[in-house]
Order: sequence, then structure tokens, then C-alpha cells
Amino acid sequence: MEGRSTRKIIHVDMDAFFASVEQRDDPALRGRPVAVGYAAARGVVAAASYEARGFGVRSALPSVTALRRCPDLVFVPPRFDVYKAVSRQIHAIFAEYTDLIQPLSLDEAYLDVTGNRAGLPTAWATAKAIRARILEETGLTASAGISYNKFLAKLASDHRKPNGQFAVTPDMGAAWVETLPVARFHGVGPVTAAKMKRLGIETGADLRAKPLAFLEEHFGSSAGWYHAIARGEDHRPVNPNRARKSSGSETTFDRDLTEPAEIETGVLRMADDVWNWCENAQAFGRTVTVKIKFQDFRQITRSRSHAGAVTDRDQLHRTSLDLVRSIYPPETGIRLVGVTVSNFEAPVRDDGPALPLFGAGPDSRGASMMVEAR
Repeated sequence: MEGRSTRKIIHVDMDAFFASVEQRDDPALRGRPVAVGYAAARGVVAAASYEARGFGVRSALPSVTALRRCPDLVFVPPRFDVYKAVSRQIHAIFAEYTDLIQPLSLDEAYLDVTGNRAGLPTAWATAKAIRARILEETGLTASAGISYNKFLAKLASDHRKPNGQFAVTPDMGAAWVETLPVARFHGVGPVTAAKMKRLGIETGADLRAKPLAFLEEHFGSSAGWYHAIARGEDHRPVNPNRARKSSGSETTFDRDLTEPAEIETGVLRMADDVWNWCENAQAFGRTVTVKIKFQDFRQITRSRSHAGAVTDRDQLHRTSLDLVRSIYPPETGIRLVGVTVSNFEAPVRDDGPALPLFGAGPDSRGASMMVEAR
């Protein structure tokens, strides 16, 4: 990893970030199973402490399911401003070690430390120093993966969690990947993992054994990526200037809706959230998408692309309402609606990580902005 032509990439991932912040700030929560989110019927766990994870509580789990698994679970309402402030502290620490920082979310980022701004002997030592600084300045622990590419660094950061680090060197990368289940690979979601299993692909070794032609037949344009990562290959640079591709907001209702007036009120509220972001960022897109999730969790989207950018709130309102009205009468109750604007006129710099969706809150709106940067 220390060769001159080899990149030195660190993936830093905070340990149970939101829940750890809450436990740090409230000593009564320490050592207890904590979930950030709401215990409402439509609530969703946004983050879980390691104590809660021991009961099978994970992020994105419905709150009612989480409580069944862990009756002593303590729900704490999310504090976005606090998490963002701590995230800024952490990113300021990163900036002392490199300019090449690619945030993935509030609690994780890639760092290219090939330039060795800090003058430390190895990337391992750099990761250790960063984690120590984070603990000293925030009172929170972080884990790190160190490798010669982003794919392996991200895998490695999960290998010694919590509060640990792991390195994958060039001479071990390909062999190490072969030992791992493909379900752990970044870019292989649950649906793809299930498809791979049906095709006899369960480990990195299984994936590597498949010819490129076989992968192209079954996975189309993703075949090249799967073929490369099975060999520990990933040539993507750490990109601190990713273009922001969309801005969206969605809300989960506290009950399933069938009345058009109630559904449209929710759609307009989400459109207003998106418009406020577009106006503040002076970023305007051509495509409007409305997302609808039904009471049985089936999900559909409806989109419309305009010849030019949507540059006023009324136009966004009209398009959003036209799109949701295209599914009337709804075949069943609607539990969630969302509005997204994309295809921006000009590239929009991604100045910060996205906030996740937290699900229904006590006011039954439960909305949070989701700005995607990919």
C-alpha cells in the first residue's frame, strides 16, 4: 500500500453515530438499547446503539417491530442540528490530513491520503491519528478501513467495528475478496444478492469464477463492475466535488390516506420543501418525480420532464399534482408520498452529505429532506 504509484485510501465510518451522540449527551442512556426515531405506529428506526443491535434492531426497521424485538428499547427523537454540527467537527479533522474528502453521509467519508499532508509514516498511522482526534474532540469512536481503492476500504472499515481499523494491502486484496459473501459488497443490494444466489454466486470466489460474458447475460451494464470487484479492482478516485443530481423530500402519514384532498396536501408540502431547497441553492431541474407508497408497501413513481427547468413554485405544484392525480382513484390506501426534482440545468456541487429519512414523528408529518449525491 505504501508504493509510490499506489493510492492510499481510508474509509472512516462513525460507530452508531446518531445513537452514540445521544448516549454521549445523556449519561442516562449509556449502556441501554437506544433507537433514534419515533415509537409511533408509522415510525422507523433511523439509528440503533450497539446495545439495541444485540436484539436485532437495525436502521430502517419499523418501530413496532423494533419494540417487539427489544421491549426495553428507548426511543430518542432525532436532533438534526446536533448531528450536522458534530459532522462538521469531524470533517474539519479530515481536512487537516487531506483535501481529497468524499462525504457519503453525515457519518462516513472516503479520504485519499496519498499526499501524506500530516507527514505520517503509513496510511495505517494516519487512520489511527484521525480516529484519536475524533475521540478527543467529539467523545465519539470511529472505525476505519485502509486500502488501495474505495471498494476495499469500505469493506475493511466494517471488519473491526466498533472502534477499530483494518487494512487490505495490494498483495492480499483479491484473495481477501474471495472469502467474503457477495451480500456484503457495496453495490450488491438484497435483490441482486438473491439473484446471485440463485445463480450459484454466494462468495467473492464464486463471483470471480463466472466469465464476464455470463455476468453480462445476467446483470447487463453492471457486469463490468462485478467482474472487477471480484478481483479487488476499483479505479474510482476519491472525488470531493461530486455533482448533486436531485433534491427530494418525502413523508410517511400517520394513517393510510384515500381522500384526494389529504393526499394532495401532503404532496404540496413535500413540493414546498423541495422548492425551498432549490431556491436557496439556486438549482433548478427539468424533471419532477412523485413517489407513492401504498399501505401494502408497494411503491410506484410518476415522472415528467419539461423542456426547460422548473423555475417557480407554482409550476412545481402543478406538475406534482398532475402526477399524483394520474393514479386516482388509488387502488388502496397511501402511506407515503414524496416529491423529487432532478436533471438540474447545471452541475450542483455537493457541499455536504444527505440527511436520511426518519419516518413518522409525533406531528404525523415525519418529513425530512433527502438530497442525493451520486
